[in-house]
Amino acid sequence: MSTFFKQIYRYTRPRAYRHNENLWPFCHITRGSTGEITHLRYKGQSVPLAEWRHRYSGDALITATGPSIKEMDLAGLPPMTVVGVNGAYALKDRLDFQLYIIVDMSFIDRRTNVLQAIIADPAVTLFTTLHGIARIIDRFTLAAVRCRLALIEEACYRIYQPKVASDDVGRHFGQDPHIRFSPNYPNIAFTTDIRSGVFDAGTVVFWALQILLFLGFTRLYIAGLDMTNFHQPRFYETDQDKLPSFLAEKFATLIVPAFTLASEVLQQNGVVVKNLSVHSALSNEIFEKMSVQDAFPR
Repeated sequence: MSTFFKQIYRYTRPRAYRHNENLWPFCHITRGSTGEITHLRYKGQSVPLAEWRHRYSGDALITATGPSIKEMDLAGLPPMTVVGVNGAYALKDRLDFQLYIIVDMSFIDRRTNVLQAIIADPAVTLFTTLHGIARIIDRFTLAAVRCRLALIEEACYRIYQPKVASDDVGRHFGQDPHIRFSPNYPNIAFTTDIRSGVFDAGTVVFWALQILLFLGFTRLYIAGLDMTNFHQPRFYETDQDKLPSFLAEKFATLIVPAFTLASEVLQQNGVVVKNLSVHSALSNEIFEKMSVQDAFPR
């Protein structure tokens, strides 16, 4: 039946709407006055969405998944919000996660055991896209979701709206006062208001920085942001179950300019960022690097 509806959708909408074809007619959304999705019905069920505007402040730790995080002593951290991405939930025995961000659909499709543990945790607010929510409900049922769901959109692929091509990002979003662009790469953007969508730059940490700025945090620590040895498994993987990474080929033309832009916008908005991966390929000019011991002296 879903294939039938997909064909109808394809032949009745322009190609720019193709990213919605797996959602129609199963998803019904309502948007608020500022553009964000405020109500969602999926396959006839009302899906509760978390409120997250103006609910946070202070410090947050982002746990990325580079191999270095295995060597970090994260015991005895001062009180702060812990933010996980992708497979970082493997650190659950060492960290209490409050926020989680997953926007990689291949991770959702292939890391079922990790995802099941995350959605079963009532202490977690999970930020994901509508495609992610649909996959979660289809695989586990809505009744199995005990975490809170926070719906975010990729700015260039908003629900039931036409996609924005990469080479059109600067022109399309250029008048939005909340969006900044890389001076040398106008297709790379960073927003201070995620209600109109979050910009992608090949890594979920870039999403996390936009989300956490909007939520109100003023100091961010990032663990595991190695950006080196991309051929090695992530800290929770083995050589046998490693998912592919395409960051190496994008490092100079996407990752570096994107994080450079993020650093500038965060600094201008009074947010301090410390990179706890002392051997990270990202330079000190982007985010100051320091060890866990120096960041959190005992």
